[in-house]
Amino acid sequence: MRYGYWLPVFGGWLRNVDDERMEASWKYNSRLARRSEEIGYDLTLVAELNLNDIKGVDAPSLDAWSTAAALAAVTERLELMVAVRPTFHQPALLAKQAANIDHIGGGGRLSLNVVSSWWEDEAKKYGVHFERHDDRYARTTEWLEIVDRMWRQDHFSFTGKHYAVDDAVMQPKPISRPRPVIYAGGESEAAKQMISRLCDAYVMHGDDPARVRGKIADTSARRERLNLPPMKYGVAAYTIVRAIEAEAKQELARITNVKQSAAGYQNYQQWLAGTKLEQQVSLEDYSVSNRGLRSGLVGTPEQVANRIAEFEAAGVDLLLLQCSPQLEEMERFAEAIIRPSAVATAA
Repeated sequence: MRYGYWLPVFGGWLRNVDDERMEASWKYNSRLARRSEEIGYDLTLVAELNLNDIKGVDAPSLDAWSTAAALAAVTERLELMVAVRPTFHQPALLAKQAANIDHIGGGGRLSLNVVSSWWEDEAKKYGVHFERHDDRYARTTEWLEIVDRMWRQDHFSFTGKHYAVDDAVMQPKPISRPRPVIYAGGESEAAKQMISRLCDAYVMHGDDPARVRGKIADTSARRERLNLPPMKYGVAAYTIVRAIEAEAKQELARITNVKQSAAGYQNYQQWLAGTKLEQQVSLEDYSVSNRGLRSGLVGTPEQVANRIAEFEAAGVDLLLLQCSPQLEEMERFAEAIIRPSAVATAA
């Protein structure tokens, strides 16, 4: 199992807790990234939103791409999975930026997490055209085709409904071969079709291992029908590890004390309206982003390790963790889960 985490570019993940003691600053996030690779984490996901959907639109949030470029220069082995929303980036220009960051990091550490935009108010505030759900995936399909070709070849042209390039040339190419890894997530049929055809890895919202197993089986069958190699699979999870189960449950009760007047609630409602999910969400899901609590990584080290084993058996390669306060809880998770697992594997 590989262990990644969401970089707290929004100053936290809890919509019911105002101050999580992890500020949305370069100082905190760079310190966290450097420490994370020392204690065994493999990857960080740098989310991309110009407004803060967790703490409210007036709260600070870091820019994803400039943050990722800076992290590439101050870390050594951490994979930087940077979220990108095609409606906010021209594909040829983004391909150039991504290749440059790949070189800054030494190669093989830059990857993309392609995300369909969902927040209409944010788009309006930043002067970006907002499209309906399936239209966004049609755009993303063209976008991915151009990015892939920019990374692989020179002197090609492309004309589609949304984008066109003429005799495109981009040097230097990424160091990563055959290209930087492309992750994507989504539960609509449009998303599943695009991901299975054009991406390398599927990242899912939090869910129990049985449901995740079904999603992996479906995506694997789609890849086989397309005669494409197997994908990698990741799952989002919020983790609380405590020596005693009652202590873990106490912390869970604290963070899920829902107040519908919290600053991020209106933004959450827009997300529900702007996306297509397979399941109804609850106010507990509202408390922690990306349905992270559904993954069930809450309890004693033994309970959490057993749950992780279930995810491995289901075919999951990567867990994308959130916790709060992040630095302290990531240390706790590494000590309880990552290090014992590494020792057992070495033995």
